[in-house]
Amino acid sequence: MAQPAVANTSSEEKAFNAAVEYASPSASSLSADGGLINASGHRQQLERNFGLMSVIAYAITAGNTWIALGGTIIVGAQTVSMYAAFHPEFVALQWHVFVSFLVITWLSCAIALFANRLLPLFESLGGFFTISGVIITVVVCAAMPTVKGTGHASNNFVWSDWVNTTGYSSDGFVFLLGMLNGAFAVGTPDITTHLAEEIPKPSVNIPKAILAQFVIGFTTTLFYIIAIFYGLNDLDTVLEQSNRYFPLAAIYRQTTGSGGGTLGLLILSFLPLFIACVGLYLTSSRTLWTLARDNATPFSGFFSQINPRYRNPANAILLCACLTTVLGIIYVGSKTAFSAFVGSFVVLTTLSYLTAILPHLLTRRANITPGWFWMKGAVGYVVNAISCLYIVVFIVIFCFPFALPVGAPTMNYTSLITGGLTLFVAAFYMWRRKDYAGPQQVRLEDNAMLAEDAI
Repeated sequence: MAQPAVANTSSEEKAFNAAVEYASPSASSLSADGGLINASGHRQQLERNFGLMSVIAYAITAGNTWIALGGTIIVGAQTVSMYAAFHPEFVALQWHVFVSFLVITWLSCAIALFANRLLPLFESLGGFFTISGVIITVVVCAAMPTVKGTGHASNNFVWSDWVNTTGYSSDGFVFLLGMLNGAFAVGTPDITTHLAEEIPKPSVNIPKAILAQFVIGFTTTLFYIIAIFYGLNDLDTVLEQSNRYFPLAAIYRQTTGSGGGTLGLLILSFLPLFIACVGLYLTSSRTLWTLARDNATPFSGFFSQINPRYRNPANAILLCACLTTVLGIIYVGSKTAFSAFVGSFVVLTTLSYLTAILPHLLTRRANITPGWFWMKGAVGYVVNAISCLYIVVFIVIFCFPFALPVGAPTMNYTSLITGGLTLFVAAFYMWRRKDYAGPQQVRLEDNAMLAEDAI
């Protein structure tokens, strides 16, 4: 409850009130009850349950490349393929995948909603499954061709053979267009930033987690992809079986030569992939909650609430689960429409980085308070400029059709969805901009009003 004002205000209270007013207009009302704020200028409402190791495990689980390669957007396809590995006569239909998808979606939602304090342990377990899973998979894929007597693929097949079935005449352009797969697989480097209010000293620990995500992701994927390539001996058969199997299941089936081996390797990728689904609820719900807290969403008062019992943005978590379910319904209704939504993910997220980096560069990097890992001098300008150039070039490339000739079912609708969503967001911004608060800068030296370990 708010305490009545007193005439003799202590120097600490005066410092706190002044700092809060500097940090955020909306945070100034918190000075009455003495609530400490975080680096965004808002009252610290979430518990800092995560440590450095657990947030690194979260980063390499939810954003690791070999997991992304081993899974798909719909994790339900993998569980259906586990069943198909022992039932050759089984023909997977879209509703089979959808039912499995629903179970996993709402189970992940329930864990994120009701087990908030156990999530660091859960994500740490995912990190263990990620590292151990890739090691076991590499060993099995490397050994089984010799055990079966089929032999490994040739060095030429792995390192130099080039197959262009896209219909484009330029192999160089096809190579660049194929980088879309890597853009999907690498995960988004910002996933750990959305836990900044749930980890001590985020300005130091979050960059470390991002670095770990890329180093571990690149290393594990490099060995993983080499191992499964050497395990293949008939690519055409894999492509044919992909019509019935989950593509990775077809590869594992050929590599191991048995349903049991296929199931075992699929489980090794499924376990961290399922934990990654839980982690994605952390990322998406925290993003939605933060925007609602700044009055940037419809029904912001409802979605900005923190559940007092579970100590998390429960309303935002449930909305994310509902939106995910709608996406699954679209998959059942039309694979083309579903692919259009999912395919625009890379372009939309990449554009979001451009909207942050380009203004930073054009303003001569003057409006961002330097952090612990600030790139000084010309190095920062060069890195920012190369990033913007890369984004602009590849956004255009990723909007091209994936193959020729092009028809309505095979068209790349990314440009349509990106343009439409941009217009919608722009119109919504013009409508709500007067009410938008937004995070405010908090000086590192203003320790008097900051929550413990806020920076």
